[in-house]
Amino acid sequence: MRWHELTVLATESSQEMVTHYLTELGAGGVSVEEAWSEDKPRDTSFGQIYDTPLNDIRPGYAIFKAYFSEDTKMEPVAAELKTLLQGLPEYGYDAGEFTIELGDVHEDDWADAWKQYFKPIAITERLTIKPTWEEYTPKGDELIIELDPGMAFGTGTHPTTALCLKALDNAITGGEQIIDVGTGSGVLAIGAIKLGASKVLALDLDPVAVTCAQENITLNGYDDVIEVRLSDLLGVLHDGESSGVTPPVDLVVANILAEIILLFLSDVMDVLKPGGIYITSGIYKNKEMIVEAGLLAAGFEIIDVLRQEEWVAFVAGKPKGDGE
Repeated sequence: MRWHELTVLATESSQEMVTHYLTELGAGGVSVEEAWSEDKPRDTSFGQIYDTPLNDIRPGYAIFKAYFSEDTKMEPVAAELKTLLQGLPEYGYDAGEFTIELGDVHEDDWADAWKQYFKPIAITERLTIKPTWEEYTPKGDELIIELDPGMAFGTGTHPTTALCLKALDNAITGGEQIIDVGTGSGVLAIGAIKLGASKVLALDLDPVAVTCAQENITLNGYDDVIEVRLSDLLGVLHDGESSGVTPPVDLVVANILAEIILLFLSDVMDVLKPGGIYITSGIYKNKEMIVEAGLLAAGFEIIDVLRQEEWVAFVAGKPKGDGE
């Protein structure tokens, strides 16, 4: 089977919106390669190993590759994407001098070729993500997340996912019930259980992500403690169906668009226990102040702010209230 390949060159700062638009336009998978240079060192704080050489992508820009089924009419998709990117300044983003190119690729060329670049990577001092196809021997009490991202977002190597895992490592003490909003490959839900959480409800709006997350959860042996549901944000909690995780919960984690984070802050507040924790990422640095203001306006207390490269994660708390 052949797929249409749409390649976009745009600014790194527009990354979350570009990937969002490509997914909304029907992409079955999206890859991102950011610019690397000698003055932008790679993070090796936890022993990460990078096999790929520094690239020659224009500084401050990234290359996005999106794949569409062969029956998709690509010219209208490219035209709509161009219009959307031109309108980004209205939302506080700028795609810069972007370009859009169309091509074709055989399924085998994109479905598996990228795997040579995804190696075992230590995200925290305890957590290491291991691709299913790689051999790796754990060291000491190292916690291993077996992962095959498939067509879903979330290898754990992107700063937004890594920030969430680091925040979870700091926040989880044992026995917590957690909701993971926008689970993608399921990496955060699996990581939470590895770190000591008792149960996780993993939610995603994308049926492909739900399927992928379920496969990874089964691979790690967590079918009995992680439930995956198709849901628009926290909407599934209002449909009356039972779940192994019942609000109020101890912790909510969401690695999604900054604009989406702002849409359901009151819902997160409602499902958290007093003293509960909200970890949220997917926030580019130009949206940090807006998200912080939204969290504070919704009644959250800012506990910590984590940063990696140009990305930000917030650890916020629901006040315990009087007498608690």
